[in-house]
Amino acid sequence: MPADAQPPVTLVLLDRVRDGDADAVNRLLERHRAAIRRMIDSRMDRVIERRVDASDIVQDVMIEANRRLADYLANPTMPFRLWLRHMARDRLIDAHRRHRVAATRSLDREVPLVARDGDGSSADGLVGIIDRELTPAAAATWHELERRFAAAVDLLDDLDRQIVLLRHFEHLSTADAAEILGLSKPAAGMRYLRAMRRLRSLLDGGPDGS
Repeated sequence: MPADAQPPVTLVLLDRVRDGDADAVNRLLERHRAAIRRMIDSRMDRVIERRVDASDIVQDVMIEANRRLADYLANPTMPFRLWLRHMARDRLIDAHRRHRVAATRSLDREVPLVARDGDGSSADGLVGIIDRELTPAAAATWHELERRFAAAVDLLDDLDRQIVLLRHFEHLSTADAAEILGLSKPAAGMRYLRAMRRLRSLLDGGPDGS
């Protein structure tokens, strides 16, 4: 793995962890907590969201990362942030399997606001949280924008939808998105631009988006 695949601060913290600095472990994990929370918020199924606190999943990921950190340091085959992301994805899949099966019929009949992505999880959370101070008219407008956005995301093909989630909502770099999707960096960049053009066309009422 090239050295420049890791941010400099992360490299320093990883070196300190190797040297036995316990405080560096905490700083390393806390540095990546917000990114893992964004990933979980953007992909958690709405039905599961009503039964599982996203903060609990984040904490589980941090605990597992702490437990497995020595294994990562012995064989760091990918950037640390992607290693954490893989664990978070596995936790989300486990939560989906457990709680979808246990969910009541009334919950299962609820229709998610947005389409599921290729992992089987949803794109809920993409448009943020509605401000509780909005007037009824403004809230209605926001809900309409939410509905239109959800419909547009649903019309994207799977790879376009994935790269929009990774780049625009998880805030991953083009290089990270390329590694996750198995693409070259230039191909991932072109795919992202194509996906955003397609999304804009759909939101503007273009082909298939009317």
